[in-house]
Amino acid sequence: MSQGPEGLAGHGGPSGAGWIVPLDPRVRILGACVYGIAVAALSGLVALSVALALSLGLLALSRLPLRPTLRRMAMMDGFIFFMLALLPFTVPGDPVFTLWGFAASWQGLGQAVEIALTANAVILALMVLVGTLEPVTLGHALYRLRCPERLVHLLMFTLRYIEVLREEYLRLRAAMKLRGFRPGSNWHSYRSFGYLLGMILVRAIERSERILEAMKCRGFSGRIVLLREFALSRRDWVFGAALLGAVAGLFVLERTWP
Repeated sequence: MSQGPEGLAGHGGPSGAGWIVPLDPRVRILGACVYGIAVAALSGLVALSVALALSLGLLALSRLPLRPTLRRMAMMDGFIFFMLALLPFTVPGDPVFTLWGFAASWQGLGQAVEIALTANAVILALMVLVGTLEPVTLGHALYRLRCPERLVHLLMFTLRYIEVLREEYLRLRAAMKLRGFRPGSNWHSYRSFGYLLGMILVRAIERSERILEAMKCRGFSGRIVLLREFALSRRDWVFGAALLGAVAGLFVLERTWP
């Protein structure tokens, strides 16, 4: 698993790649965790709106492409849209309007907006701070943060080989189409998809055994070998202090302007 340009830029990268990219990966992971927990603890709409604005500020500092990033955010919003749309009708309170005999309450509407603001602020911050890390860099940073080594191994192998399993699935689906298979709502289709899932699991086990043998032949002993060391810089300390100050400001705003 080789490190790409992003992994090399994980610390001390080019200044033109954004202010977030050169930060130490450990600082980015810890900052995302602290910020996510703090935003999830907020309940005031004003504080949550400011948190979403801070996440947008992180997006601007990272210089990520705006349209693809917002498109990914819209996909997440589409996933929770139906839950948010039903929430005003399921929470009792002061009615706002009635739709087909069901009354929507102000309290339910407020909870829906609160959940939407929280989810967007947290997910956007995670996308900026953690989602832009290379898998190898992410695994090394988690290992340096004293995460269990086996969990780090599991994460790194999952990120590395999930695309391999996807390619295997596409090959099997193409073979099924060449044999005239057309999915439908019948037992033959259900049985065929069951066989497909079984073949993917069998081939995944066979591939994992070959990978393990190849790693042992290359001297793998179950330990993570770090190619480079992480070191905190002045930029990392400034970012950490600014993030903690922003979190403290959100809690002050929550208390003073509920």
